[in-house]
Amino acid sequence: MSKVLENFDNIVLDVLKEVGNIGAGNAATALAKMISKKVDMKVPQVNVLDFSEVPEILGGPEKEVVGIFFKLEGELEGSIMFVLDTFSAEQLIELLMPGIASNGFNEFCFSALQEIGNILAGSYISSLSSLSNLDIKISVPSLALDMAGAILSVPAIHFGLIGDKILIIENEFVEMIEHDSVNGFFILIPEVDSYDVLLRSLGVQI
Repeated sequence: MSKVLENFDNIVLDVLKEVGNIGAGNAATALAKMISKKVDMKVPQVNVLDFSEVPEILGGPEKEVVGIFFKLEGELEGSIMFVLDTFSAEQLIELLMPGIASNGFNEFCFSALQEIGNILAGSYISSLSSLSNLDIKISVPSLALDMAGAILSVPAIHFGLIGDKILIIENEFVEMIEHDSVNGFFILIPEVDSYDVLLRSLGVQI
């Protein structure tokens, strides 16, 4: 078991929060470019939680959400998920492609969400890679629309084998012209040994 997983002290949490803040800022910039509109971002909430607590943060295990999942590969291994409730997903699609989600989710909506998730997650991982000087790649995204408990079941089963702590970053993006708000969560789940690799690369003594 990683020493980091056993004890997230304040220094480690502060470093992870800074990574989350920088990644969130870059994601907001990427979203603004994507929709060609000014986007503001509220200060992201960054927490290290027990995996079992995550469904409640998302609105409860029966809350319907969209989950976009990526594998992390290279010098940092694990996974990252971008999760948002269906209302926020519709708002995000509307900002990018007005009217497309007027009759509910369809193939075009899912394709748009995958592309949005790919760009936002890519912004996070690019920030993390630059800060840590680690070579990190993400896989092609996979998307699911389901209850929060079901969306999280696959990484929960996998992660339960190696630990129970994850980094979750809550972002609220506000499109400044029409004041539409999108609330989403990035869930970073490094493999157990990758926590040590990541924090050493960021200058944290563990």
